[in-house]
Amino acid sequence: GFHGSFASPFNGEDRTALRKSFSPPPARRSSKPLRLCPMMKNVNEGKGVFAPIVILTRNIIGKKTFNQLRGKAIALHSQVITEFCKTIGADGKQRQGLIRLAKKNGEKLGFLA
Repeated sequence: GFHGSFASPFNGEDRTALRKSFSPPPARRSSKPLRLCPMMKNVNEGKGVFAPIVILTRNIIGKKTFNQLRGKAIALHSQVITEFCKTIGADGKQRQGLIRLAKKNGEKLGFLA
């Protein structure tokens, strides 16, 4: 028959050491808050001449539809800038600079609120 016991063969200290070796390390605290995902924030969000109209429109038609409409408008505007650059003979770097300028102006005016 069986002459042993079902008790653990480890005493208290051994059991604690064994438990620590299989447990994950304690979480380290950092002075910086944890950011889950990078977000590009508009520094002028909610400001600008057109921001109230943009926010009102977004609230009326819904965020998803609004973002689809805004995406189409931005794409159309980029195409206009591209055609303009072709007309005047500007290179890709100048075109990219104009698109960045348009984005910056859109933020300042409140179109990206």
